[in-house]
Amino acid sequence: VQLQASGGGLVQPGGSLRLSCAASGRIFSINHMGWYRQAPGKQRELVASITSGGVTNYADSVKGGFTISKDNAENMVSLQMNSLKPEETVVYHCNGFIRTTRFPSGVADYWGQGTLVTVSS
Repeated sequence: VQLQASGGGLVQPGGSLRLSCAASGRIFSINHMGWYRQAPGKQRELVASITSGGVTNYADSVKGGFTISKDNAENMVSLQMNSLKPEETVVYHCNGFIRTTRFPSGVADYWGQGTLVTVSS
């Protein structure tokens, strides 16, 4: 299973960016997908996640500004980030809890490569 992230880049404070992550490979089903971020010297934190049924979870710091969505047919998750702040300049990582077989043991966490978001004027 591979997770391919895209959409990072440079944006001015208060601006918007949209991150996308597509899962490919031997996928039986996807339990949930989401985005994490990790600032230098800090632990990786959950930004937002969404289950296959559409239940979402957000970090308190991004509620009202970020929106996560999914496309089940494309095994893709997107994160719309609005009102970005300079302190949100970090690498964002895509994550998926994915089942590759119908057997109970056939589920694991998968990570995509990080994508850098830079919020600066």
